[in-house]
Amino acid sequence: MRRLDALRALYPELERCVVVTIMGAVAAELQSIGHRPNFFYLQHAMGLASSLGLGLALARPDVTVVVLDGDGSVLMNLGGLTTLARYRPPNLVHVVFDNESLLSVGGFPTATSTGSDLAGIAAAAGVPNTTTVRTLDDLTTSFAAALAARALTTIVAKVDAVGPSGYVTDLSLLENRYQFARFLRESQAKEGQ
Repeated sequence: MRRLDALRALYPELERCVVVTIMGAVAAELQSIGHRPNFFYLQHAMGLASSLGLGLALARPDVTVVVLDGDGSVLMNLGGLTTLARYRPPNLVHVVFDNESLLSVGGFPTATSTGSDLAGIAAAAGVPNTTTVRTLDDLTTSFAAALAARALTTIVAKVDAVGPSGYVTDLSLLENRYQFARFLRESQAKEGQ
């Protein structure tokens, strides 16, 4: 499964969610499909997408937060999984694209290439719902189930180690920040009406 195809398969569901991506290929490929103001591309903060997603999920229990992460990023901050499990926000779905490499910085292998199981690690940390998927059908089925379950979920999607020609987004980081903050304020105001 290619990550770009996986993102295309999830894209229709992301319109009604708050979305945080990690840097690199995930951010670049999601933006190539079509940027939305509810997307925040967390650049230059490898390992922290799940932490930002957790903060959003706790602060805004009225929205579903989807974190689109990578295996290298999760491995850099394994403690993030234990913190997710500690707070267990029911409105957070953590999708980890596992290509078994640090693709955007040269393709060096990660620990998942030698057998580390991120879904198993998440489960052992206390994340209540975890799964590993290898096909688009399994990904979309698991993602829909996670959205419906309203329980903290980590989905590890095994993807090919291929990516875009560039790993940066066209949207300036500052504009993305302001646009995302406006989206959050406006959606909260609508919720309060």
